[in-house]
Amino acid sequence: MRCDGRINDEIRKVKITQGFIDNAEGSVLIEMGGTRVICTATIEEGVPPFIKDSNHGWLTAEYSMLPRSTQTRNTREAKIGRIGGRTHEIQRLIGRSLRSIVDLKRLGNRTIWIDCDVIQADGGTRTASITGAYICLVDALRFAVNNGMIQHYPITGYLAAISAGCVNGELMVDLCYEEDSKADVDLNVVMKFGNTKKSRGSTSNGQGSILIGEFVEVQGTAEGKAYSRKTLNHLLDLSEKGITELFEIQKGVLKDNEIDFSNIK
Repeated sequence: MRCDGRINDEIRKVKITQGFIDNAEGSVLIEMGGTRVICTATIEEGVPPFIKDSNHGWLTAEYSMLPRSTQTRNTREAKIGRIGGRTHEIQRLIGRSLRSIVDLKRLGNRTIWIDCDVIQADGGTRTASITGAYICLVDALRFAVNNGMIQHYPITGYLAAISAGCVNGELMVDLCYEEDSKADVDLNVVMKFGNTKKSRGSTSNGQGSILIGEFVEVQGTAEGKAYSRKTLNHLLDLSEKGITELFEIQKGVLKDNEIDFSNIK
């Protein structure tokens, strides 16, 4: 048993609250164990200069942690006058991950801003941000379709992420802070589920079509000692199982608003 009573392949309790911020086109509060993140999606007209005249839109992300989201107070990056390397890394990961399931050509000359603000950190803040940001992105794009901003949903699949690691010789998924702080191996895994062909890891979307899980990004670091291919394979299996469970939770949150990906070309 782990420090919070879970078994090694068990994810933490997940709660997703939609419409958490009234002003945003899409917003959620995602809670995974003690980690809590507010995710919002904003749609703005125009695109960055580097893709001007490219005939497609853009999606980007920003990430931050409140000073007392951690056990001791963090200094605001605005006070320091620069964004730290960890923040840069995480917000680029969030943006890359979400762009993997968006057809940018269908956005037109628009940019979607994803903001992920950690209000309480207990491990897995970047992966929780991606899982929650997906829900608020779908809600924002539904808002865009319903209000005539775009004609078709540009979403091409589901997306979720989770952490895994090796702690005191034990391989486990969805690490809390106590586990993450002493992990010998630390993995962050992002997967998408979309219509391709039936194979290992596939699941029905409840509408007669088959959804297959594919890896979007795997970040694996030996914090204490190097690890074997066998260990990596085991951690990826744990991650795939955990992300599949998150995917089912996302389906439950979306309910009747779920998008039928079989109609997306």
